Amino acid sequence: MGKNALFVLLMLLLGACSQPALPKVEIESSMGTVVLEIDTIGAPLTGGNFLNLVDRGVYLNASFYRVVRPDNQDESPVKIEVVQAGLKDDGIIRNYPAIAHETTSQTGIKHRDGTLSMARNQPGTASTEFFICIGDQPELDFGGQRNPDGQGFAAFGEVVEGMDVIRQIQQQADQGQYLLEPVQIYNIKRVK
Repeated sequence: MGKNALFVLLMLLLGACSQPALPKVEIESSMGTVVLEIDTIGAPLTGGNFLNLVDRGVYLNASFYRVVRPDNQDESPVKIEVVQAGLKDDGIIRNYPAIAHETTSQTGIKHRDGTLSMARNQPGTASTEFFICIGDQPELDFGGQRNPDGQGFAAFGEVVEGMDVIRQIQQQADQGQYLLEPVQIYNIKRVK
């Protein structure tokens, strides 16, 4: 191996070692286990808030409760596909402060298949409810048309294991996008 090739190999190894490992979170649900990687570098505010909620046990006994598919959003001109989870009850959600909105133009994290993102009403109202994209969902990014304000949603991670579980949840029976039988989250914890 020549000096130049050895130098390039050494630089690649050093570059790989300098990247900090992103934290991972494991969700144990009634339909299976899902592992998420939280991008605390690209989306420090949103990722940090989610990890804080996980560490405090906020999501214990939460659920996956909403599914959005092409066949259950007749009223929306912009179709998306996601599975939503969290506390569901607005009375409980109000107990947790909302966080500032980190747009995809700020973070560079796009809504692709398996992307983890925060649900919200107006920008700056996200707190506990999150969703996972099924397929690429560019209309959820900054400038997308799913929300009339064009600010998109705050993406902050991705599914690294268990996307088959998420797809299975999305196919469960619903009424008005809400699962007839929510998928219980038994445990959610950091695994790395």
